[in-house]
Amino acid sequence: MDIGALVPNFTLPDETGTPRSLGKFLAHGPVVLFFYPAAMSGGCTKEACHFRDLGAEFRAADAQRVGISPDAPDKQRTFSERHGFDYPLLSDPEGKVARIFDAHRSWGPLQAKRKTFVIGTDFRLIDSIKSEVNMNAHADRALAALGRSAKA
Repeated sequence: MDIGALVPNFTLPDETGTPRSLGKFLAHGPVVLFFYPAAMSGGCTKEACHFRDLGAEFRAADAQRVGISPDAPDKQRTFSERHGFDYPLLSDPEGKVARIFDAHRSWGPLQAKRKTFVIGTDFRLIDSIKSEVNMNAHADRALAALGRSAKA
């Protein structure tokens, strides 16, 4: 997906099983959508906690953080409760949304790639971030993209 491309709307269940749509999130400001391979794994915990720890900075940018993994809502709820996440975690067990964002892995035990997308309220892609090894890069670069977007 190229910068400036329109991102399609989608709906997935959150950690409580409640259906949540990208469009409803975007009605309240830009969205930072991050895909992670597995709830409660070491790298994913570090990445998701970094997004949590930068909550004030994302709120200052009027941006919402939304995590997505192939994990079931119950596992997402446990992950969220264990680490005090203040943002929703969506469940994409079949990888339908991950495929839209080229974040689905077709080989190996992990079904999702570690990718982050910054999406403007007009459904246009502002930036995309990919790093499988630098867990802090996703939140840090998303904040930088939001800052650049606000100045444009």
